[in-house]
Amino acid sequence: MTPSDLEQPVVLSLLGAGFVTALLHAALPTHWLPFVLVGRAQRWDLPRVLGAVTAAGLAHIVTTAAVGGLIVAAGLALDPWLVDQLPNLAAVLLFAFGAFYLSRALIRRPVPAGAPPLELAEPGVSHAAAFWGLVAMMAVSPGEVLLPIYLSQASAGLGVLAALTVAFAAGTVAGMAGFTLLARAGWSILRLERWARYEGAILGLALIVIGLLVLLGRH
Repeated sequence: MTPSDLEQPVVLSLLGAGFVTALLHAALPTHWLPFVLVGRAQRWDLPRVLGAVTAAGLAHIVTTAAVGGLIVAAGLALDPWLVDQLPNLAAVLLFAFGAFYLSRALIRRPVPAGAPPLELAEPGVSHAAAFWGLVAMMAVSPGEVLLPIYLSQASAGLGVLAALTVAFAAGTVAGMAGFTLLARAGWSILRLERWARYEGAILGLALIVIGLLVLLGRH
């Protein structure tokens, strides 16, 4: 079956459903909170944060499309153990980032009493390492929620699957960027800068907790 064999309203409904599903899937904290926290720790401006969000979101969908394509091509015979382990790799990356920032905060010398409360410490990891770490975290964790939609359209042809992938990518990046922007705005509105001296410890603990939630969500 090819895209021309499907009625246009059916295709548009499918793509719309794919976009909305991906948008809602991006509401998961693992899809935006690490970008807010790491962006704060690295003192990134908004364009750099959104660049990381976009790259990671696209990597997330590429992995999802690859796994979905393999499952379809293999007739659902892809080793389920391999698919099950990919989110665990994302949790490991979250643990590694969290442990780094937490240990760095614990061994840092106390902030002098007269130091400005809004002053942030210099980033302890390179911007490239932080950027690609976030991208890798999303790349190794395909969107399991989106895979059933791929499977339901296995006989629709490559054109429909490709269009569906584009809809997934648009919804995922839009959702991740939107929730990241909301979180950054909330940070400023709530005046959380007053906690800047504890930011390293908060960041480390938050990333470790997110990693735990990823693992708990697997059971």
